[in-house]
Amino acid sequence: MAGPDRAGRLRLRVLFAPDIVLGPGKADLLEGIRETGSISAAGRRMAMSYKRAWDLIDAMNRYFSEPVVQTSKGGSGGGGASLTPMGEEVLALYRRIEARSAEAVAAELAQLRQRLK
Repeated sequence: MAGPDRAGRLRLRVLFAPDIVLGPGKADLLEGIRETGSISAAGRRMAMSYKRAWDLIDAMNRYFSEPVVQTSKGGSGGGGASLTPMGEEVLALYRRIEARSAEAVAAELAQLRQRLK
């Protein structure tokens, strides 16, 4: 086995309830919206349909006390989407949890990696 996955990486999902989950896919989708200004473009980057991307955004907008993404209606130039201040905060908090968790288990990941074929 070769490549970056051999180094090992942590994929963290935070479950607040069975139907309230924040994980790497939703975080990546939020980042994609921040970078592209578009739900559909962010979804395409992740090989995800617009409907799937919209459903994830809709769910996150319902999870939190304020929406994480705001949209604008299309016109001649099309619509758009951007992270709200809540979305920026949620994304930053999730990424900090990811980074701190990875640091906390780095030694154990290294030990597991040494045991691979």
